[in-house]
Amino acid sequence: MKNIEILEKANTAVAAGDYESFLSFCTENTKWVFVGEQTLYGKDAVRKYIKQTYLEPPRFNVEKMIEGGDHVTAIGEITLKDKDGNESHYHYCDVWRFESSKMAELNAFVIPINK
Repeated sequence: MKNIEILEKANTAVAAGDYESFLSFCTENTKWVFVGEQTLYGKDAVRKYIKQTYLEPPRFNVEKMIEGGDHVTAIGEITLKDKDGNESHYHYCDVWRFESSKMAELNAFVIPINK
């Protein structure tokens, strides 16, 4: 399976709220860098982040995916709900690095959309 197909399956799992299936696509020592914000190290840190952030499954609008070598870049918009049900909208550009058909590293550039 191509890396772009792996990312598409992983994103489908997140959108369905199946976070453990999503995590199965990540390496144990996955590293997530939210540029300018925070860095998460390892699957357990990502699991904790997802539990705190994805109170409801996020809604994605993937505008473009580009695969090259061991990287896949996804560009689009994401909508998240907070504990009060308020929605926040963001532009994002995720650059994923793959190792042995698993998502090993993420560099995420996330910018709020003022609606």
